[in-house]
Amino acid sequence: MARYVQDFSEGDRDQKDLLGGKGANLAEMTRLGLPVPPGFTITTEACRAYMRTGRVPPELRVEVTMAVRRLEDAAGRRLGDYHDPLLVSVRSGARFSMPGMMETVLNVGLNDASVQGLTELSGDERFAWDSYRRLVQMFGRTVLGLDGALFADALEEATAARGVASEVDLTAQDLRALVETYKQLVREHTGREFPQHPREQLDMAIVAVLGSWGTERARLYRRRERIPDDLGTAVNVVTMVFGNLGPTSGTGVAFTRDPATGRAGDYGDYLVNAQGEDVVAGIRNTLSLADLERVDPAAHTELRQAMRRLETHYRDLCDIEFTIERGKLWMLQTRVGKRTAAAAFRIACQLVDEHLITMDEALARVSGDELARLAFPRFAEDGGGRDLFAEGMPASPGAVVGHVVLDSATAQERAAAGEDVVLVRRETSPDDLGGMIAAVGVLTARGGKTSHAAVVARGMGRTCVVGAEDVVVDTAARTVTAGGRVVHEGDLLAVDGNTGRVYLGEVPVVPSPVTTYLEEGLEAAFAQAGDDETRELVGAVDRILTHADDVRRLHVHANADTADDAAHARRLGAQGVGLCRTEHMFLGDRRVLVERVVLAEDEEDLRAALDALLPLQREDLTALLAATDGQPTTIRLIDPPLHEFLPDLTTLAVKVAVARERGEVDEHDVRLLAAVQRMHEANPMLGLRGVRLGLVVPGLFDLQVRAICEAVAARRSAGGDPHAEVMVPLVGSVQELHLVRERARTVMAEVGAAHGMSIDLPVGCMIELPRAALTADRIAEEAQFFSFGTNDLTQTTWGFSRDDVEAAFFPQYAANGVLGVSPFETIDERGVGRLVRIAVAEGRAARPDLVLGVCGEHGGDPESIGFFHEVGLDYVSCSPFRVPVARLEAGRAAVAHGGADTR
Repeated sequence: MARYVQDFSEGDRDQKDLLGGKGANLAEMTRLGLPVPPGFTITTEACRAYMRTGRVPPELRVEVTMAVRRLEDAAGRRLGDYHDPLLVSVRSGARFSMPGMMETVLNVGLNDASVQGLTELSGDERFAWDSYRRLVQMFGRTVLGLDGALFADALEEATAARGVASEVDLTAQDLRALVETYKQLVREHTGREFPQHPREQLDMAIVAVLGSWGTERARLYRRRERIPDDLGTAVNVVTMVFGNLGPTSGTGVAFTRDPATGRAGDYGDYLVNAQGEDVVAGIRNTLSLADLERVDPAAHTELRQAMRRLETHYRDLCDIEFTIERGKLWMLQTRVGKRTAAAAFRIACQLVDEHLITMDEALARVSGDELARLAFPRFAEDGGGRDLFAEGMPASPGAVVGHVVLDSATAQERAAAGEDVVLVRRETSPDDLGGMIAAVGVLTARGGKTSHAAVVARGMGRTCVVGAEDVVVDTAARTVTAGGRVVHEGDLLAVDGNTGRVYLGEVPVVPSPVTTYLEEGLEAAFAQAGDDETRELVGAVDRILTHADDVRRLHVHANADTADDAAHARRLGAQGVGLCRTEHMFLGDRRVLVERVVLAEDEEDLRAALDALLPLQREDLTALLAATDGQPTTIRLIDPPLHEFLPDLTTLAVKVAVARERGEVDEHDVRLLAAVQRMHEANPMLGLRGVRLGLVVPGLFDLQVRAICEAVAARRSAGGDPHAEVMVPLVGSVQELHLVRERARTVMAEVGAAHGMSIDLPVGCMIELPRAALTADRIAEEAQFFSFGTNDLTQTTWGFSRDDVEAAFFPQYAANGVLGVSPFETIDERGVGRLVRIAVAEGRAARPDLVLGVCGEHGGDPESIGFFHEVGLDYVSCSPFRVPVARLEAGRAAVAHGGADTR
């Protein structure tokens, strides 16, 4: 029988799957002897059982009773006792950090009688009633489902009536009256009294936290962060310690290094006379840890010692929650902290230099997504004439310009219409997640670097400025005011997440120094960097990316159709071209030449039309091979159906009909219409395209192979070292490839003889049909290389038309849990990935020297690259701008699968 409850003293940090991140780390800190309030964890197994059945396992109630009694015995107090009450908090804690997404209830055990006991115990009536009003407020919102605004409005009315700035200045009598107001709200909106029995409160809070795993905001966050829905959350029941016991008490969040920049040192926020969620809620602006040293030097010293011990133990940036109760420090949580992309690279290298981790570990601690974020632009230093509107704390870097929106729904609506929007809020809450995802940047009037807005924005890579105190957000008037100036919803704001400044209107944007480094090298980036911090960042990126290049096995190629694209990719570190789409050479003004191929009425007309295309394609390919000199360059023969190069059937039919009506018939249009009608297909992407087109239209592939060979000959004659490869698309049968390869050999021999040289180019094929993957052993008899076209392989495996389904029903599929992530973004390992495995194994068995790569967009996806490494591909190919990401992820994949440190 499953055991659902475990005391903190029994666990450790390696049990995150069972105890969740919070519970595992509370257990670890307990094991280390740090001052952790006693408590216990309800495991994720209980949540999974609750999700399956919709009810709490009956055994759980018994185990909770036993755990509560152990707590009571250790504390010498009883839960909710009238004279000496034990109070507990009930907090969620999933395997992966989900800041603000699930629920917390504090002060469980308080009621109309035990609040008197808390007054006796603490000697502070105001504190007791403040704790009680917090319980009713949290319980009402979290457990009973009341709108949190009801309580916020009542609190605002109470402070206004008293004429004070915040709830800290309310008296015990004020708070006692506020409790009655809150309880009345519970009665009015739920039809029941606020529960007075401590155990009923505890049981209901546990159920609410278990249920919070399935809330819409939690599901949205998991989809965004690609966290599986079936993990469940643990629940932590912890003995309450109080930060709202007057000026010698408080609560805070601390980081062992700056999570925004990576700068070494202690960072954090502290609120005097505050409790629990007050810091992250952003409802009051905070003090720094330096201020804490002045307010309470002894607690500050003990906190710094604990922070250093935790960072050494975890060998990473630690995010710590703590409470000080009348000078006594209590550690409430630690975890490896979320950080910006810049901080991730800088901290990784700092820890290497401090001999806490190896370079392999440093590489494992950054990601391709983070490297991509570092390419975010920033505002030009010489922007001039900037109109400063407000200033706050830089919480997440970047430079964005967008239209002001004041709520999540508007942000999503306007972003869906193609607008860049900046979400401006007094403070954000978990309900704002959808708007934060939709916005390019976030600005809040309240909160610090550990507020909800800051933590979530950093995790998502959104530019964010918080704590802009002068900003007043009026959602009723749809305005934002600062310094006497008014901005209306829809106006433009420029948000600088690097400095915390916010400007009115447009501000010029320039590339980041990391982009300069990737494009032009270290010296150019150092010259652009304006400060030591930026130089340290660029140096860290260089060290880690260089190490990735040293340890990776996968080569990184680029998908490039022009010489400029190939040269750009080469500057970014590409080691070749894995896909050149020759059909792109037939667009623009050259479309008319393709029309001539379609309209050819005999072999002579067809030959003339093809001959006209030959020099154009040869010229393009010669330039491409010059740009990739010495590197493998895989050139795909024409793939799309010919109709894509022709006018739209309906448009052309209307044009001809109108011309006939007017007696102005154009015979060319009539012939073209007949050809388009003849070639029309109900499902052209599964019709006459790829290898089928090459076999049906005589001479089309011959033309392209001849252009490739003549480009090779031209480059050799010019002293170059071209390495062209011929790739045949949409192969489903070995016989198709055999026919094309035989014709290709004939053309190679002809061109070689004409130029007095041997031309024998590798011929391979794309694997983009399930049948090709399942008959890879046969196809490998003719193919010298395979390149997995995972875009089409995903379409043909799933039966999805990518252009149609992503907007049509993928959002609903994601909401229903059918898809955790689009299979066009990250490879579907169980389906499409299995076909890749089969083709790799059987292809290599038939031809041990078979070269294997991938040229679909999955080749640049960080999560997919690890899979391609693991199955044994030789290279990945991706868009030029994703080449650095692929290089980094290929190195991470090598480390994850047993790579060794070489530096």
